[in-house]
Amino acid sequence: MNQPPVGRPATDVLLRKLHEQPQIPLIDWLRAPAHVHYKAFRMSDPPTQRPQSRSEFQSLLEALKIGAETAVLRDTFGYGVKEVESGDRLIVIWQAHTEYYNYQLWHLPPPGTSGVAFGPLAFPGYRFPGTALGVEVCRLDIVLTPDMPPSPERVRSLLPGRVLYGSHILDEHTSVLTSFTPDEQGRERYWVTVGSPRSNPSHLKEVVDVLVRIETYYHLLLMQKPLFSAAVDQVYKFEQVHLQQREIITNHIGHADSQTLQRWLNSLTQDLLKTNRMAGKLHFELSAAVPYDKIVHSTLASLGEKPLEAYRPISDYVLKGITGVAEGYQQLLKRIDTLRNGFEGIIGIIRTRVDLIVEAQNLTLLQSVDKTTKSQVLLQHTVEGLSVIVIAYYLAGLMGYVFKGFSEMGWLANANLASAIFVPIALGLAFAVTTFSRKYLHKKLADEQVKPVNGKSDQ
Repeated sequence: MNQPPVGRPATDVLLRKLHEQPQIPLIDWLRAPAHVHYKAFRMSDPPTQRPQSRSEFQSLLEALKIGAETAVLRDTFGYGVKEVESGDRLIVIWQAHTEYYNYQLWHLPPPGTSGVAFGPLAFPGYRFPGTALGVEVCRLDIVLTPDMPPSPERVRSLLPGRVLYGSHILDEHTSVLTSFTPDEQGRERYWVTVGSPRSNPSHLKEVVDVLVRIETYYHLLLMQKPLFSAAVDQVYKFEQVHLQQREIITNHIGHADSQTLQRWLNSLTQDLLKTNRMAGKLHFELSAAVPYDKIVHSTLASLGEKPLEAYRPISDYVLKGITGVAEGYQQLLKRIDTLRNGFEGIIGIIRTRVDLIVEAQNLTLLQSVDKTTKSQVLLQHTVEGLSVIVIAYYLAGLMGYVFKGFSEMGWLANANLASAIFVPIALGLAFAVTTFSRKYLHKKLADEQVKPVNGKSDQ
């Protein structure tokens, strides 16, 4: 029998999640005209705050008295729908991303209503609770209407700011007007006309999604500019210090003593630690700039933007704001990596110089020990020679007394002659005794060194 793969259930769950589209039922609740508020918040600790944002959304549903029968909640996406007797409909959409989470708040007035206006949502009893999770990225106020675009004079009275931007997007019936200038509530206003032929719900959601995507990633890119500007100045100072240090070290390393080298090493190590700390922070904050930049450009390209008479294209403002930003971030990261490699390289050179000095000192010490050893060997041979003479002298002296005794007893005719003849014999005996003693001591010492080794090997 064929056994099913062990990992198949987990694979099926993963595939279902990949192909799941929980937003599709939401489209059935949408219509035009509509008034949309959008809020996005950048999380400082995404692994911790992402589930907290989900709990925050659940609390919002409870505060707005939205029941489970008209709500959907997933790990990173959820929405709830509430409709009152007057026909007003409120849709709350929450979504958590890698670095930020956002809300789309839709107010759909009753069918047949003349229109909607910028400002607070007019849904009865609506109030958005305060949030403390992360930093606010952007805040939008979007009005969607099936009517034709208003006149430039009317638009100027609705949108703050001096310069107006407008374009046809997605098709010839959809136009977007904005000034990219926050109003008194800090919201950027968008007037969107979808046209009667294309005022279907899916198109409404698509228009809002592309607008909030451009705004969110545009602001995420630009939010790091203060950090970038401060880091540029700091990196410049580090580069100047490093150039001065490298010039000084290059000119004096040939004759620097060990204390000077140690002082250089301590200073450079501290600078390297500061550079590594700064590099780690900037890589964490700026590494996402390139994909964010690509998201903005790809979204703008997907709009199929066409110019709208009397208005500047929307893409002009967006591209003007982000052109070169992501590249500048990456160039700064490369400068920091180059600076860090420079510190590591000069530290390696100094350590090599220290190693050479230590090796030279060791070589001098070995030469001194070699000379001392040779002197000791010469002294030892001299002492051994003198020892042979001393031993022979005492042997000859002792035997002289013996020979004199033999002469007094009549056993020996000439004691002096016998003493003279014994001198070479005494020298030979002294040399033999000295040689035997030296060999005996060397053998005993070798045996004592072998015994501990054998004892350890047996254990």
